[in-house]
Amino acid sequence: MGRLASAYGQAVAAHRQARERLDRARRSLGAPGPAAPTAADVVARLAAVGGRLAAPAPGVTALTGAPAPIRVGEATTLDGGFPVLVPLGGGCHLTVDADARDPRVGELLRAVVLRLLATAPPGTVRVAGIDTVAFGATFLPLRPLLDAGVLAPTATTAAEVAALLDSAERHARAAQAADPAARELLVLVVAAAPGPRELARLAALTHAGASAAVCVLLAGHRAAAGQQGPAGSDAPPPGAATALRLMQRYAHVGDPPGHPFSADGSGLAAPVVLDGDLPPATVAALAAHLAPAARRDVPPAFADLLPARRWAATSAAGLSTVVGRAGRQPVTVAFDDATPHWLVAGRTGAGKTVFLLDALYGLAARYAPDQLQLWLLDFKEGVSFTEFVPTERDPSWLPHARVVGIESDREYGLAVLRELRRELNRRATVLKRHGVTKLADLPRDAAVPRIVAVVDEFQVLLAGTDAVARQAVDLLEELARKGRSYGVHLVLASQSTAGIESLYGRAEAIFGQFPLRVALPGGGGVLDALNTAADALPIGAAVLNTAAGAAGADTVARFPDAYAARAELARLRHELWRERPAGSAAPTVFRGYDPARADDDPALAALRPGGGPPVALVGRVVDVANSPASFTLDATPGRHLAVVGTSTVGAEVLRAAALGLGRQHAPGGARFLLAGLVAAVDPVVDGLAAALAAAGHPVQRLDPAALRDRIAALAAAGRPDAAGEPVADPSPADQASPARPPIAGHTYLVVFGADAASAALAGTDPTTFRSGLDDLRALLREGPGNGVHLLGWWRGLRRLADALGGTHHRDDVACLVALNVPGAELGLHLGEHDLAYTPRPDRALLVDRHDQRTRLIVPFTGPGHEIDEER
Repeated sequence: MGRLASAYGQAVAAHRQARERLDRARRSLGAPGPAAPTAADVVARLAAVGGRLAAPAPGVTALTGAPAPIRVGEATTLDGGFPVLVPLGGGCHLTVDADARDPRVGELLRAVVLRLLATAPPGTVRVAGIDTVAFGATFLPLRPLLDAGVLAPTATTAAEVAALLDSAERHARAAQAADPAARELLVLVVAAAPGPRELARLAALTHAGASAAVCVLLAGHRAAAGQQGPAGSDAPPPGAATALRLMQRYAHVGDPPGHPFSADGSGLAAPVVLDGDLPPATVAALAAHLAPAARRDVPPAFADLLPARRWAATSAAGLSTVVGRAGRQPVTVAFDDATPHWLVAGRTGAGKTVFLLDALYGLAARYAPDQLQLWLLDFKEGVSFTEFVPTERDPSWLPHARVVGIESDREYGLAVLRELRRELNRRATVLKRHGVTKLADLPRDAAVPRIVAVVDEFQVLLAGTDAVARQAVDLLEELARKGRSYGVHLVLASQSTAGIESLYGRAEAIFGQFPLRVALPGGGGVLDALNTAADALPIGAAVLNTAAGAAGADTVARFPDAYAARAELARLRHELWRERPAGSAAPTVFRGYDPARADDDPALAALRPGGGPPVALVGRVVDVANSPASFTLDATPGRHLAVVGTSTVGAEVLRAAALGLGRQHAPGGARFLLAGLVAAVDPVVDGLAAALAAAGHPVQRLDPAALRDRIAALAAAGRPDAAGEPVADPSPADQASPARPPIAGHTYLVVFGADAASAALAGTDPTTFRSGLDDLRALLREGPGNGVHLLGWWRGLRRLADALGGTHHRDDVACLVALNVPGAELGLHLGEHDLAYTPRPDRALLVDRHDQRTRLIVPFTGPGHEIDEER
């Protein structure tokens, strides 16, 4: 009974509540309400709102994150008009069914472009046009924007359209990977629908969304307006686009994406009069306002590449630096597991050296010398890396530079690659010792710096198919394969990578290890054959591709001109030099254009008596250490020196060798027999005689006749006479002074122009039936055992071979310095058929027959020497 009473009470309460609500509703219906708005009121409100939206604060709306309302015209009704706005930017687009051959379309496109530019902050929007129906006339009224750098040159041909779409796709990919706040909107204005393939590419851009930062204004696309498209067209319709359809006097505006005008998809239920051109003064004023921020052809400043703090980064996991800017976004490149090596190409004057300097200085500012080492090779005639080394004008150097070659020889490049391989092997041993496989896993006390080795004009090193090229290819392949694991990174730069014979069949194996490709103007060869991103690059721009050149992984960056920032480079270099670690050594430098001057050579000046068997210094070896080129004159048969070649540098080499030998003997501890048989080098012989005499050594000058007699006496010295006693060298000139003790040491016979003595040596003694050549050959075989050594300059290999008694006696003169001797002739004399030697000024080949040593050297020269380019 109680539950029934409760239920009844609830029902009564609900009934009363319902009656109260009904009474309130009746009272409300009976009261007079607000009047319904008229059509004129609606139009007035639309005009007010549209006016406010169409005139936002200029330059404050970013168009990459969300669309902005942009006016396209004015709707007309019986009660008045109101602005018509459609969303553009932020992933929203516009299509028109007619193309720019209808003047209204061109006027609309230009007005929309100007309003987009005025809405966004300066420098955040750029415009590119396609006009294949009017040859660019559609965009002529916007010429001030072109001059300001906001509007790109109009694409009017099929090739230009394809290149522009390539650029737009690269822009979209870069924007998708960039910081949203740094994105720049690309407005693609198409004055007439292109072919099906191009339409498909444009449609793909409209479907890419807001993150692609592309806005397409497409005219002439009939299918998008619900009409029949181009014949045979199967291109997909654009996405997120407002469609405009032109009629005789008005236009119909379809529903904008995400903000429809209608509930049934019919669009705006009012005819629209499209906007016409804005006044030319407005265009000019807008261009002047946007120009400072919108000029994309102005590269970043060199200071933009540098970090806020010097040497604050660690190279354990890799190296990275800013090299330029893509739009407003800094472009960073790296040496790491993904891009361990770089391949750089560009025609002469395209900026290869400038790009390399930007990258190297950026790295040097970020990483301390214990984190980074630079090994730099330049094979062209220039001064690419001179500023990294001390000079007479500037004693500073970049503390990261360890090895620098300027105008390098191929042999020097090969020596550097060998040294890099030795470093690679050393690092492999360190990793094994610590039980790790990565450089980053080494303990701090065993950490090693990463090495960046730059080879500029590397095609010179690999030229031909000789032994140097073959060995260089082998070393490059090994370094490229293993360098990633051991922190050794390569940068190969060239004008072109095509036509290098030594790479036939091996180019893919080597270049496949170079994922980062840098293509400057004229350097598209480092990209895939189907990748045309570098075809229209201006000077100061580069395509950076991180997928070994494949299309789709390109970033176009502008980089600063390092040469134009000489003062900044010098300040940075001096700053880093002053902060170098204590005890830092200057880099080892090879300057291919510098002769080796004997009078300035520290190794020659440092020679002293008592240092073991005497050595003849003849120049500097073309190697990483810039080692002295020497030949030991001990008691082994054949330890003599022959300098061969018509160049008078041969006389300078003999002079330097004799001076060095004199310094290795105490005063009076050696005698020198000088035969100057070539008048042209008499001053050299005179200077040598005076210098040796001043050092306290007996010196005797010999003419051809005296030379023969002395050779006979020296050859007979030490041979037993009839009584079995050794024959002594009478040396009458030396024994003339009773105050001078007998010579008991080395005797050096130095002959300048030994081939000139051929006639004097050819004659036969009527008593002994021995010729001077017989005595010479005996001296060559037996002289070293008696402390007698011959140093001779022959002006031809054939005459040297004749003096030796044929090439089968070539070991009787174990050391040969070949100057301007043809390589084939030299190889024939030495019995080496694959000898790779090309004679050139201030170079010689040092051949030690006993040690099986063949080295390219820079021969010593005397004061006043100048390179003879005709040699």
